[in-house]
Amino acid sequence: MVSAIPQRAERFAKIAEEAGADFFVVQSTVTTARHVATEYTPVDLRELKKHLSIPLIIGNTVTYEACLDLMECGADALLIGVGPGAACTSREVLGVGVPQVTATADSAAARDFYYKRKGRYVPIITDGGMTTGGDICKALASGADAVMIGSAFARAQEAPGRGYHWGMATPHSNLPRGTRIRVGVSGPLEQILFGPAFTEDGTLNLVGAIRTCMGSVGAMSIKELQQTELVIAPSIKTEGKVFQRAQKLGTPR
Repeated sequence: MVSAIPQRAERFAKIAEEAGADFFVVQSTVTTARHVATEYTPVDLRELKKHLSIPLIIGNTVTYEACLDLMECGADALLIGVGPGAACTSREVLGVGVPQVTATADSAAARDFYYKRKGRYVPIITDGGMTTGGDICKALASGADAVMIGSAFARAQEAPGRGYHWGMATPHSNLPRGTRIRVGVSGPLEQILFGPAFTEDGTLNLVGAIRTCMGSVGAMSIKELQQTELVIAPSIKTEGKVFQRAQKLGTPR
């Protein structure tokens, strides 16, 4: 997979394809099909797709209308999420962002509408904020076909960051919107994905968490998990957890 910002997409797309890339990604903080620029010619996503023989993934986006526009351009999949990443500071710096459940649900609605109208299914990938198994399960239940994971994998022993994560956040010298964070090392990638888990915080055995969640809600497939009932309750992570919180805040003696 090769990723490029919109300004460089037309230049690098064919190079990536000829080099053997499986996917080409056009990615920026907020991507729409109606991009306007004065200092350069915006990429024509329709034309870019016409000349690519490998799948084109476009992101990031968060709204129903923007998703429909990008699907009309021929996107093979969409990256969903603005500002939720562990290393991203767009919400603090720009005040721009949408909660991931809302962004995923709205995008999934656009995907389903487009599929009914055109007969072409465009997967959506929830990108950012996936720290624990519970985060992944909630993204899938909100309608995601897949998730993009950063900090959870940055904890792997094999990760080049050695316990630090920067991700894809913008490092621009004028207005940086990313920061390096320490996430630590929790174990090999195999253990992060398949366990066993020796902590109770949901950062290990991510696949096991998805399977157990599916069993808990009676879902036999990801498609069925996408149809599970959702309850919007901001306090659900803290209700009834007073003893856990007190123990974590307390200092062992």
